[in-house]
Amino acid sequence: MKKRGKGIACIYFGMGNTGKPNPASAFVEVLEDGTAIVLCGAADMGQGTSTTMAMIAAQELGLRVEDVAIKSADTAVTPDCGNSSASRQTYISGNAVRLAAIQAKQIIMEEAALLLGCQVSELEATDGAVSQRGTGRGLPYRQVTASLRSKGRLAVGAGSFNPEITALDDETGQGVPYATYHYCTQVAEVEVDTETGEVEVISVVAAHDVGRAVNPLAVEQQIDGGIAMGIGFSLMEEVVMDQGYIRTPTFAEYLIPTSLDVTAKITPIIVEAAEPTGPYGAKGTGEPPTCPTGAAIANAIYNAVGVRIKEFPLTPERVYQALLEAGKQG
Repeated sequence: MKKRGKGIACIYFGMGNTGKPNPASAFVEVLEDGTAIVLCGAADMGQGTSTTMAMIAAQELGLRVEDVAIKSADTAVTPDCGNSSASRQTYISGNAVRLAAIQAKQIIMEEAALLLGCQVSELEATDGAVSQRGTGRGLPYRQVTASLRSKGRLAVGAGSFNPEITALDDETGQGVPYATYHYCTQVAEVEVDTETGEVEVISVVAAHDVGRAVNPLAVEQQIDGGIAMGIGFSLMEEVVMDQGYIRTPTFAEYLIPTSLDVTAKITPIIVEAAEPTGPYGAKGTGEPPTCPTGAAIANAIYNAVGVRIKEFPLTPERVYQALLEAGKQG
């Protein structure tokens, strides 16, 4: 007999290192051709950090994303941005990039004000040009940078950001370990075969508060991928120890999900509640999509067949044994 159930799980997740300094820095330069280059130590492991940093710089400078080149994670030339961990890079390194871009743009704006004979406050930067509001007068970036170059000046900015936290007290555990948090809720629907203990995840709906989504498509992909990892953690992945030896050392024994194993319909929902201290209100979306999936699936199994299993992975053997012990099989 197959029975269906639904389960819910909610988490909050701190952005950055726990109760420790968390700095990042970046350099931004507007080049003579009107494009820009960003030097940022944030390592992109496929999560899209480099694209996000380029988008933040482009937004601040008034350039197309295609006109921003980024050099990342090269210890020979890029400034330190800390680890690509703790879901911190968009929030912390993104702030550093934005502050560096503000400084570089200020140099551009001051030179453009001289060339146009107006105040900096009257100018705006859009589409690779500086314009005087309401007049139709403006100059392309390349003309402004040429003028700067003729004076021996470069449009270079440096930025750094370290979120305000306090260390956790050794005795009480009290403190402010994170400057901001990611919040999310996931609802899973499962189907449990009471004759075999096999669990199939039918769907997962995931609502994540990301502050503001700098790159909405990347956020949705991060949620999709995180849930796929969560399904693997919940149903398949297990480190088996025997007298201090790992008996599942390769992917032949330690099973991870393939595309054939993740058949659930995943519905990502981006919740945007701007974070005042984040770049354009952004927070992070690294690890949180993986964290509540297992709990939601376990709760859905309980809803379906009335057995509470507290050990992962929720293999058919464990589910079937729990059903036998509860007398609820068949």
